[in-house]
Amino acid sequence: KKKLKISGRELLSVPTQVFGLDQLQVLEMSPERESCLRYRMELLPQEISCLRNLTCLYVDSNNLKKIPAEIGTLSHMERLTLSNNSLSSLPAEMGALQRLHSLHLANNSLTELPAPLCQLRSLTFLDVSDNKIRTIPSNIRHLEKLETLLLLFNSLESLPEDVCLLRNLHTLWLGNNHLRSLPAAFGELVNLDWGYNYCSCNFEGNPLETPPPDVCSRGPEGIRDYFSSLRRI
Repeated sequence: KKKLKISGRELLSVPTQVFGLDQLQVLEMSPERESCLRYRMELLPQEISCLRNLTCLYVDSNNLKKIPAEIGTLSHMERLTLSNNSLSSLPAEMGALQRLHSLHLANNSLTELPAPLCQLRSLTFLDVSDNKIRTIPSNIRHLEKLETLLLLFNSLESLPEDVCLLRNLHTLWLGNNHLRSLPAAFGELVNLDWGYNYCSCNFEGNPLETPPPDVCSRGPEGIRDYFSSLRRI
């Protein structure tokens, strides 16, 4: 089989027979999104490395506390969903997943954006909403292909200037953080437009002062004009 779905609210671990399916490409061990269920698997076993042809791994809504270093051997991985678990860190080896383009990490216990993620040059979608993230590393600039970055409901107090180098960003959600200011080059993210396409960029729930919300509502051009005027003062 190329695709396998394992379901059941008593799911505690991956059945050992799965690791013999060396042609498996898609493995799903998540409850249906509409069901509001949560499975109880706490550990993704090291034997996951046996599934060398895996392209998609879905393990949302479990109770995972740790991801094994062996995840880095899955060189064909394109989509990985780990939302709604109990993860506080990720292995450095995840940086080896150079085909990964979609990574879901919402609703975990991450306190920082893990540095290995910034090595994923093919990443176009990253969701780290609803964690406890306080800082974004400057090497986020390496995610040159990133189009969607969701950072809602975290503890961010600032954004590094390097975020402004992500020129392919179309969607950036920053709502419900502690941001008082945006980087001076924020207006260079010309594919974002909070004024004309509300879903493109979201700042709600932040105590923004520089620039104020009414300036942000004018989109990138308004933000650029605002910072230009500050430089002239």
